Amino acid sequence: MSEVFTFLKGGDAPLLIVADHASRHVPADIDLGIAPHLLDDHIACDIGVAEVAGLLVEDLQCSAMLCGVSRLVIDCNRDEHAPGLIPHISDGHVIPGNEHVDHETRLARFYRPYHAALEARIAGMGQPFILSLHSFTPALAARPEERRPWEIGILYNDDDRGARVAIPLLEEEGWVVGDQLPYSGRLLNYTMNRHVEANGIPYLGVEMRQDISGTAEGQRRFARVLARVVEQCRAALA
Repeated sequence: MSEVFTFLKGGDAPLLIVADHASRHVPADIDLGIAPHLLDDHIACDIGVAEVAGLLVEDLQCSAMLCGVSRLVIDCNRDEHAPGLIPHISDGHVIPGNEHVDHETRLARFYRPYHAALEARIAGMGQPFILSLHSFTPALAARPEERRPWEIGILYNDDDRGARVAIPLLEEEGWVVGDQLPYSGRLLNYTMNRHVEANGIPYLGVEMRQDISGTAEGQRRFARVLARVVEQCRAALA
């Protein structure tokens, strides 16, 4: 298996799920200098994303590309020169192993091959629809007073076509939906900006709240609703 990405295929539907933060994996030759339990925390990966992506791949008979390393190694959803690309601190936790790391080495080993593979995959699909899948913590440890009530956040930059279809559908099904919440896709949307918006490809950017996506039942709930919504977005934007 590639250390750069995991590719899942359930069928040939022209739909690709992209998950930049699906893995908590840290290669054995990289020492982040953190307690092992932090690799199960939200700072290491988007909790529940890999599982929901796997369910959707089967339900929708589509494919998925999941980044193969933790965002504590390198954050593939950021520009090469962005602050936090290789984080020194995350939600109050210092990452000492990243203080003196050679950025070019990690870019060459993980980041650039991931984006090259993603670019090639999308280019070979013809007329794809992309589902960008993330998750968010109900509260940051550094700011516990700021609770996040949204169950699903919809993110986009300039292209809000998928968002405008998805948001009312999700609200009709009883979900508490954040439009550009808890993060703004105008600030944190690098992978979609580069590979999708820049090429006029229709997509939907979704963030799932981790107290739901972190359980097997929550993963099934998200997969069921997203399968319906994504299919309606695809049909509306075809």
